[in-house]
Amino acid sequence: MLRFCRHRVAIGVIACLGLPFAAVSARADTLEGALIQAYQNNPSLNSQRAGVRAIDEGVPQALAGYRPRVTVTANGGEQSLSSTAKTGGIVPGAAVTYLTQSGYNAPYGAGATITQTLFNGFQTANRTRQAESQVLAARATLRTSEQTVLLSAATAYMNLLRDGAILDLQRRNVEVLQEQLRQTRDRFNVGEVTRTDVAQAESSLASGRSQVLSAESNYAASMATYRQVIGVNPGKLAPGTPVDRFSPGSLPAAVGSATATHPAVTTAQFNVDAALLAVKVAEGALYPTLSVTGQVQKNFMSASSLNIYESYSASVLGQLSIPIYQGGAEYSAVRQAKETLGQRRLDFDTARDTVRQGVAQSWGQLDAAKANIDATTAAVQASEIALNGVREEARVGQRTTYDVLVAQQTLVNARVSLVTAQRDRVVASYTLLAAVGRLAPEVLGLRVPVYSPVVHYEQVRDSWAGVRIPDGR
Repeated sequence: MLRFCRHRVAIGVIACLGLPFAAVSARADTLEGALIQAYQNNPSLNSQRAGVRAIDEGVPQALAGYRPRVTVTANGGEQSLSSTAKTGGIVPGAAVTYLTQSGYNAPYGAGATITQTLFNGFQTANRTRQAESQVLAARATLRTSEQTVLLSAATAYMNLLRDGAILDLQRRNVEVLQEQLRQTRDRFNVGEVTRTDVAQAESSLASGRSQVLSAESNYAASMATYRQVIGVNPGKLAPGTPVDRFSPGSLPAAVGSATATHPAVTTAQFNVDAALLAVKVAEGALYPTLSVTGQVQKNFMSASSLNIYESYSASVLGQLSIPIYQGGAEYSAVRQAKETLGQRRLDFDTARDTVRQGVAQSWGQLDAAKANIDATTAAVQASEIALNGVREEARVGQRTTYDVLVAQQTLVNARVSLVTAQRDRVVASYTLLAAVGRLAPEVLGLRVPVYSPVVHYEQVRDSWAGVRIPDGR
């Protein structure tokens, strides 16, 4: 069985060990299925998608600057008026007459105002482009979140597979140690071994039971993590396979691809674009503003005179506003935006350096994981041969019980190392794919509808009115 595993190590930890608890069946959970479940159900990923949809609304908000603003007003009520007018007295000595007018009326009226901005220092155009850059940055951030979730799902799947295999190994080890203790006691009863041999066998069994408890704890923790990341309880797990075929064939090619297309780098680049446009928006506050306003008003029963029954007014006026000095806030905003732009450019350089380092590290880890498979497989084979030899030598009195127990524990440790190495081999391949920026459903060929943020963006971009979101809420 172990010889077969050495040549087919890519199929995963469980198949090499032949553990019955994870036997592949028609209803077995697969790594691909776990990735699909995580892609559809993971709450943090769905939250990020909702965040992208919220950022989409920044574009129609910016486009609103191109559109007119319409306001309708209405008024009405009861009021009491009293006024006294002075007549005469123009010529010295002439009689002066005072005329008092008072009464009640119920004025009411309605009006409408339409305002259209014609020029505002290109602020609307720059705000629109800035909002579009923010949308693109949010989409790239979403890609990063998708990679993180898929990598977490693959890791959780392989961790549960590994811990289940280790638990089964430790339980089998306890069974072997129990048989060893029984045989040692039988030999002690006939005087072939001493009490020390029995104590050593008992100690090894107690240690083995302790390792079972530790393995059970690790398995329970991995199962909880699986449920958290993937969103469903695990069933029987089929072996996982590496995804090396989707990664570039050399380290320089991987670094070049990652620094050009990794979503973290793309996010940083779009953040630079948004910051540059923020500078232009801030500079736009120093430009003149030109707008035109149309107004119509119809009133009945004047609120200022009892003699006026009806009035009507309409106007179309242009307004030019030239800022001269507003206390210096606009200049400070421009300087602030320029400093933010410099920060975003440094963030872009940092993102590229971080991605480059991540690719190199992941590449090295994958190479080490591949080499570790051969080493641990050889260790298992050698440990099995050594254990069989020690047992035969112990039967003829050339080895002690302690030697047999040590050889047994060495074999168990070697098998645990092999399980861990095979898990590391699969996880390292996913880690490298994420470091390159290619860990996506399309690349993996997952049979799942791929979430497209473009759909929501196109639904809301040119929306002029309405409070319902596209899903009807």
